[in-house]
Amino acid sequence: MTENTSRVKIVLNNLNLVKKFSQIVRSEGGFELLDPNDHQKYDLLIYELGEKPENDLDLLQTMIQQQGMEEIFLTAESADSGTLMQVMRLGIKEFFTQPVDEKEVKNALARFKERKQAPSGKQLSKSGQVISIFGSKGGVGTTTVAVNLAISLAQGETAQSVALIDMNTLFGEIPLFLEMSPKFHWGEITKNIDRLDDTFLANILTPHRSGIKVLPSPAYLNGHIRPTPEIMSRLLALMRRMFDYVIIDGGQSTNDTSLKVFEISDKLLLITILSLPCLANTNKLLRSLSDLGYVDRDRIKVVLNRYMKKGDISLKDAEEGIGTKLLHTIPNDYGATMTAINNGQPLVSIAPKTPIVRSFTDLAASLSAQSETKAKKKWKLF
Repeated sequence: MTENTSRVKIVLNNLNLVKKFSQIVRSEGGFELLDPNDHQKYDLLIYELGEKPENDLDLLQTMIQQQGMEEIFLTAESADSGTLMQVMRLGIKEFFTQPVDEKEVKNALARFKERKQAPSGKQLSKSGQVISIFGSKGGVGTTTVAVNLAISLAQGETAQSVALIDMNTLFGEIPLFLEMSPKFHWGEITKNIDRLDDTFLANILTPHRSGIKVLPSPAYLNGHIRPTPEIMSRLLALMRRMFDYVIIDGGQSTNDTSLKVFEISDKLLLITILSLPCLANTNKLLRSLSDLGYVDRDRIKVVLNRYMKKGDISLKDAEEGIGTKLLHTIPNDYGATMTAINNGQPLVSIAPKTPIVRSFTDLAASLSAQSETKAKKKWKLF
């Protein structure tokens, strides 16, 4: 065994599952599998919760306290929110529901290697971009843009790590757009803000098969504490270190928390359409946000959604009306968009070769290129 090899012990009830985990671990390299009866010290324990998970968690807590164990991967046939919260309180970094997804396990093993290789007392971190998507009025397609931009960034040529946050803190629709059933939402963050760290947040976020991680809003009015400006500052600072991009579906709210998000964001994409009332609202918002000092004017970019070439208002007229150039135009494709929404799928899964999908790909590439240019400029200063 080399210095960089990690010992792994697998303790599972299901023999087929033992075989699957063993194959995945061996395929990754850098790991040595120990026999369950081997008493050598191990670096990673992969453990299955039984019919009484509270007993298993009590046992694991004792092992953590007595042996100083930190790296445990858990799996179970099912787990309620109470069990998952207890898992997070123990500081366990990875949990897999069954049937186990091979890609998720491989990603978890990669994260384990990063943590182990990081210098003592330091965490590997990113310097991610926060991009807020904000509607100039209701019904302009803010959630459609946020969801499909996030997925385009995650599936681009550079395969960025992307988180998607629903700031429509009541009745947010992102889970419907992506056919997801999240176990956790905003309420867990606001109730446990003192415990917020990378491990806690990683367990709160819901992975989507596209590769993005989602933090949804509560599904109904149930007394959850809403995120405050202070909570958002702390959360987004953490997420910058965990992800290349943090995409925020901001809806149309302009409360104190939303304004704090705008202030923190690297870019604010203001979504508009070619209608006179919407363009008038866009103009007012551009002036208000910059004049009040919440966002520098150059950080606010206007994106035109549902663009039709033969509309009553031209692009030139729209730019003159709002007093700034459009960053990007997304073509109108009502059929594909509604099919995607009604089926809980991103547009790339429903209509991959359409102009609207290419438009989101181009927007993602443009934002990625701008981020790279900004990073290079920072390095030139040193």
